[in-house]
Amino acid sequence: MADIGSVIQLISVLAVPMLIAITFHEVAHGFVADKLGDHTARLAGRLTLNPLSHLDMVGTLVFIMTRMIGWAKPVPVDPHNLKNPMRDMMWIAMAGPGINLIIGVFSAITYRFIVEMPLPDSKYLLMIIDPVGLMVYYSVVINVGLAIFNIIPFPPLDGGRILVGLLPRKQALQFSAIEPYGFIILLILIISGAVDKTIVPIISITIHILLGRPM
Repeated sequence: MADIGSVIQLISVLAVPMLIAITFHEVAHGFVADKLGDHTARLAGRLTLNPLSHLDMVGTLVFIMTRMIGWAKPVPVDPHNLKNPMRDMMWIAMAGPGINLIIGVFSAITYRFIVEMPLPDSKYLLMIIDPVGLMVYYSVVINVGLAIFNIIPFPPLDGGRILVGLLPRKQALQFSAIEPYGFIILLILIISGAVDKTIVPIISITIHILLGRPM
């Protein structure tokens, strides 16, 4: 029973920062796309802060298992509505990781303030501060993890779309052809441990820098 209790406690602490991270990530994509001329996300009802509109079952389970990386349901974008599809898709892709980094930095500042704040000797106050501090801590971890994981230069991740915007047209089209198989390849990389060995150390170092302490 203790193990089940620990899992429930972990999920309750992870839930708020995870939902905020994935919601703002996807809304940022849709917002920038909307400003650049593609209103697909807005018409589909995806420019909403309701996290239920953005949850992906597999991506959420990965979040819970890793406590660091995962994904949401991608916001629909139609490049045909953009004036300069390759360039504009690059800006749209950058918006998601960008907002996560902003939230991650803000959360790190908040966490440091909570840790360094002098507190009166009150068990009731600690009952509030401790879980709030833990949620803010995981907000740093999840947002930094989501940002760095998503800038891996591999489709369908945001980094793949950013790379497509930087490559010459011929190479960009060739690279984009990988995208239909990208999700399967991505799962293989996660299951095989390749992501743990390459991306997780970068995430850990970044979090260490922001928090001033190891994870």
